[in-house]
Amino acid sequence: MLRYIAKRLFYGFLVLFGVITIVFLLFNVLPADPARMMLGQRADSASVEAVNRDLGRDKPLYLQYINYLNDLSPVSVHNISDRNSFFFLDETKYKPYMRLFHISATKAVVLKSPYLRRSYQSKAKVSDILMEAFPLTALLAVVAIAFAAVVGVFTGILCAIKKDSWFDRLAMFISVIGMSVPSFFAAIVIAWLFAFVLGEYTHLNMIGSLYTIDDFGEGVHLDLKNIILPAFTLGIRPLAVIIELTRSSMLEVLTQDYIRTAKAKGFSFNRIIRRHALKNVMNPVVTAISGWFASLMAGAVFVEYVFDWKGMGMVMVDGLNKYDFPVVMGSLLFIAVILVVINILTDITYGLLDPRVRLT
Repeated sequence: MLRYIAKRLFYGFLVLFGVITIVFLLFNVLPADPARMMLGQRADSASVEAVNRDLGRDKPLYLQYINYLNDLSPVSVHNISDRNSFFFLDETKYKPYMRLFHISATKAVVLKSPYLRRSYQSKAKVSDILMEAFPLTALLAVVAIAFAAVVGVFTGILCAIKKDSWFDRLAMFISVIGMSVPSFFAAIVIAWLFAFVLGEYTHLNMIGSLYTIDDFGEGVHLDLKNIILPAFTLGIRPLAVIIELTRSSMLEVLTQDYIRTAKAKGFSFNRIIRRHALKNVMNPVVTAISGWFASLMAGAVFVEYVFDWKGMGMVMVDGLNKYDFPVVMGSLLFIAVILVVINILTDITYGLLDPRVRLT
């Protein structure tokens, strides 16, 4: 099992390395000038050169890449004496940090949190911006996938038990529609229907902010009902997939020999479903749920934008609109880390459920 985990960690590291390289090259070959965006188009050339020097954009591309990797790595090498060095240990950037050991009189190995640079617009650390937005995206994704998993598994099992009934046909029809409708279109339709047309009856808001400000701005309070529409919208597609996958897996499992043996022993149908069939049904379903959860964490951009949900999707859209490259780069890398970590945890969970997977 340890060898299996080590292989998955190594593959995850390779994926992250590839994503970091692609993101760096993509955003460093674009023609936009960050110094001009920070200072304005009327800035003099001396000020522009000073800002580019501070950002390190006056250095060769390979040095910028090495420094970028050094900033992202939790264990990095820095110059501790020369403030003019490109790799100087600047406490304002890397704090908190801890020096592990010195490799020379001027260089030391440092343990720190990854440094994602600073926003061109607000000058705030990108990590602080993401940490403020991430909990809202995580909450939205967790509620959406929980809704999709619970309703999807239960509905899929009922569809398999009542195969070819009106309930089965209706559920399959709805799931096909759910998979076919794009998220941005579903968000607009659901917001218009349930918050505008039927808003008098549903009492749901078009704006999905988790916090509501009083009319006179005197107080801010938590309003959990505002998560209903964005979470429902985000959970439609995984719900449809989970229903079909659970149904097909349950139908396959119910034809196995051990199910017929359990029936021959006189076990009740409910016990056969709970004790024998459900565990084998859940293997592919767990994989699908984890994959969709990772996708929801990364792909909630349109839903957050339509419902004005102040998560990472809104941060990315705002960064793209303002050409705030560090924010966009940091968001992409943060999402990549989430995807890799969830996939590794899924592989480990799958390996625990099915020992045959560890042989691959």
